[in-house]
Amino acid sequence: MQQLLANDTTLVQHIIRVLNDQAGQNNIFSDQSVDPATAAGVLMLLGPRGNNKENNIEPCLILNKRSIKVRQPGDLCFPGGSVTPRLDACLAKLFSLPVTSLGHWKYWPQWKRAHPQTARFLSLFWATGLRESFEEMRLNPFGVKFLGPLPPQPLVMFRRVIYPMVAWVQRQKKFFPNWEVDKIVYIPLRNLLDAANYRRYRLNIQTRANEPSSNSGQDYPCFYYQTDSDTEILWGATYRIATLFMEYVFGFKPPILETLPVVEGRLDQAYLTGHK
Repeated sequence: MQQLLANDTTLVQHIIRVLNDQAGQNNIFSDQSVDPATAAGVLMLLGPRGNNKENNIEPCLILNKRSIKVRQPGDLCFPGGSVTPRLDACLAKLFSLPVTSLGHWKYWPQWKRAHPQTARFLSLFWATGLRESFEEMRLNPFGVKFLGPLPPQPLVMFRRVIYPMVAWVQRQKKFFPNWEVDKIVYIPLRNLLDAANYRRYRLNIQTRANEPSSNSGQDYPCFYYQTDSDTEILWGATYRIATLFMEYVFGFKPPILETLPVVEGRLDQAYLTGHK
């Protein structure tokens, strides 16, 4: 595990191989009817970053923190959003050319030949994720390396299915968040591999003034990330995707929910009804 984290090239090649193997074993997308009205393509961004006091460069998960101007404010999320069918279908052709990241993916010819429908979905969600990431944080769509897909994840509180694509940020050192994003958060992969950083997130949910919802007080697994200046909580679908990735790539699973210390949280009506 430490050997993988110590060498970016080795880590990237390992991720590419593992995600391709998992996608083939799980028949990703093949048994699902994709509804463009509810589908969202997101990028699980990884890249090197100096994060500790010694400023050592290490591989990190790169996330957006949602601003107060959008739904689910304060949540950590992957950049991405809803599919725009016509536009993203056109972009999918561009971003799957041989000179682009998906075209460079070593398994792309094999997928197009053996699984053409799956390949079309994959290129569509990759294009959606790139387009939305450019809008949200000015990610250079030609400065990332495609590493592979992860299984779709349905949202619990909203009618949406997230289709995550894993990418490595190769050269971009700085991002420029738009109004949807409060800030960019970098979480070292070594922290995600530390069982001591996981918590039980106990949420008080109010859908109307002074009226708790039926889910109020429910516990959710979360990752608790504390720095010198701030504390971040990763939970929900983003947490599920990130921990599934950690299981695939590193064989790591968080501790079971019942054994974790509790942190309290509160969601009000604005969380559920805000508009992007």
